[in-house]
Amino acid sequence: MFDNKVNVLKALAILLVVSGHLEFSLLGMFAPYSFQLALFFFISGYLFKEKYLDDVSGFVVKRMKTLLLPYFLYSTFYMGVTAVVAKLTGKWWGMPLSLKNFFITPFLNGHQFDLSCPLWFVTQLFMTMITFLFVFRVLRGIKDNKFFHLTVFALLGVAAIPLSKVIAVTPIVLIIIRTMFSMFFVYLGYFYKHFIEEKHDILNVKWLFAVVAIQSVLWLFNRDYDPSHGIGLSYVLVWARFDDQLIVPIFTALTGIWASLFTVKVLYPYVKDNKFINYMGKTTYHIMANHLLVMYIITAIFLKINGIPIAERANHDIYWIYNPVQTTYFYFVLTMVITTYTGAAQQAIWKKIKSLFSKKNI
Repeated sequence: MFDNKVNVLKALAILLVVSGHLEFSLLGMFAPYSFQLALFFFISGYLFKEKYLDDVSGFVVKRMKTLLLPYFLYSTFYMGVTAVVAKLTGKWWGMPLSLKNFFITPFLNGHQFDLSCPLWFVTQLFMTMITFLFVFRVLRGIKDNKFFHLTVFALLGVAAIPLSKVIAVTPIVLIIIRTMFSMFFVYLGYFYKHFIEEKHDILNVKWLFAVVAIQSVLWLFNRDYDPSHGIGLSYVLVWARFDDQLIVPIFTALTGIWASLFTVKVLYPYVKDNKFINYMGKTTYHIMANHLLVMYIITAIFLKINGIPIAERANHDIYWIYNPVQTTYFYFVLTMVITTYTGAAQQAIWKKIKSLFSKKNI
């Protein structure tokens, strides 16, 4: 997969995250909450470089710089934003301020500030990738066989689901379950890149018919009975909630990942040179961090236009939007445009700052 094609896949993945938070499915029967996070882990595995298997410190330092440093910068920013919003609405959107909630909670559940709570994925990705590196090194030392590695990671992923049902999900257990589940998809991305992509054509019409047939059967196991959460087939990895499912989350994640790869293959010739899509793929971190804030601001504007006090917003959860029957897709388009272009601008500014400092050091 060309680097630009991976970028388009990342763009699709973040579109799925935002559409999921607006409670609609961008890919029809492939509902976002059934696979979109597995897709991001898959992409991380696809991009994993083998050289880091022999350079643990280099990998850890790089992940700290690219994941944790911006995470805590955003946390500082959202601490201030949350304080401002609390003044306006009378509600503190998040957990009480403390050193524990600022530095430790991000690794336990990542919901210390509601407006930036999607960033729980970032700290989990950090823990998953570090654990993946060590487990992969151990497995390679035991037996250097790709099918052995795939089997072990698959067993870990599958075992995470019943584990969540037989023991109390404490904060530490939550980390273990999420890490077990997500490592399978990290390795799957690695496996796809090295052993499938260039050797086997699985993105064709025959596979499409097969995957659609499988997905139609999986829908028989849908447990989203509440109309307000009617996207379907969802599981909540952040809290390790798989309801009464045992294996369906694995299969829906696999079919959703396949559907995403197939979608990119079909659309790539038409979008490969589109600047907006390329910006989106390069700013997924920024979009993940800020899309709820943008939605919050849009809601505040709607409330103002309709003469409703901003304090009304405090009576609903962080995902609530104004009149979703009419506004959902407006929120979606406007949020993606704003977060993508502000993210691109932020990257350009940061690049300029780094170039200025590098010139001074010459």
